[in-house]
Order: sequence, then C-alpha cells, then structure tokens
Amino acid sequence: MGEWEITLGEAEARPAAESQTETRLSLDQAFTAHHRLVYRYAYALVRDGALAEDVTQEVFLRLHGHLDSAQQAGMLRPWLLRVTSNVALNVLRTRRRAASRDEAFEIETLQTRGESLPDEALERKARIARAQWVLGKLQEPYRSCLLLRHEGLSYREIAGTLGLKESCIGSLIVRGRNEFAKLYKEVGQDT
Repeated sequence: MGEWEITLGEAEARPAAESQTETRLSLDQAFTAHHRLVYRYAYALVRDGALAEDVTQEVFLRLHGHLDSAQQAGMLRPWLLRVTSNVALNVLRTRRRAASRDEAFEIETLQTRGESLPDEALERKARIARAQWVLGKLQEPYRSCLLLRHEGLSYREIAGTLGLKESCIGSLIVRGRNEFAKLYKEVGQDT
C-alpha cells in the first residue's frame, strides 16, 4: 500500500469500479466525502491553514454551481483536485501581486518623503560599518584626532584633550585622513 493510500479516508478510497458508476452525490455528500482531500491538497499548495480553508471553501462553492457536470463519468475527485489547484494558484498569484503593489507603494512613499530606499538604507549601513571598522584599525593619535575634529573641536581643544602640542594637531589630522582613505579604499576593494 502506498503512502497516499494510507492517508485516504474510506470515502476517498473507493474501489475504481464503484467510483465509475453513475451515482450522483448531493453537495453535502460530496463535501463530506471529499473535504479532507481538498483541504490537504490546498494546504500542500499554499502552506497556510487559513488560506487552505479559504481555497477549500471556494472549491466547494464552485462545485455547487457545477455539481452535475463535475460528476459526469465519475470524475468528481479529479474535477475537485483540478479546481483546487487552479484556485490555490490564483490565490498565490493574487498575493504575490498584492505584495508587489504594496512594496512599490512603500518605495514611492519613501521617495516622495525624501527618505532612503530600502536598498539605499542597506548600502548606507554597510558604508557606516566599513567606516567604523576602518576607524578601529587606525593608529592613535590619528583616530582620536579625526573623531574629535569630526565632533567639532578646535585644534586647541583637541590638543588639550589628548595632551599633545597644538602645532601637531593639523598634521595628525591630515595624516589620519590619508590613512583612513587608504584603508577605506582597500576594504572596499575586498568586498
């Protein structure tokens, strides 16, 4: 017995001869007999319980309108599974389109506000992380001179903070900037 045969209920695993007879089921009987099969197949396609229930409900609503034609030549189960596949794929397609529209709307909203786009924000974070890493690699007093100057301190204030001569601060800042630019460029080429 195969894996699928074990999971089918009694109503779903009728002998082939019985399924080909012209017994017509009411909608309630068809629902009772095939609900689990339709739900399991829908769940396998959409991977979401609530969405699988919605798909299952839609399938049986469609069956209500096509009950006689769906049962011709004993083809109710194949008809239900085909409709389940079509409905599930349409639902997934609709969700993808909605997600795409939502993303486009969000990007447009960010652009009109003048905010960074998600990709730009990620690039900005990467540049900041790279700059912090390079600053960490700079030798002292270059790193401290650059950071304090960036904070807006004057040469006199930097010299007083670091205990250095004021006349040296300008050259330390220039050397620090050059070293920073060199390391930053090297790190950028490695990535």
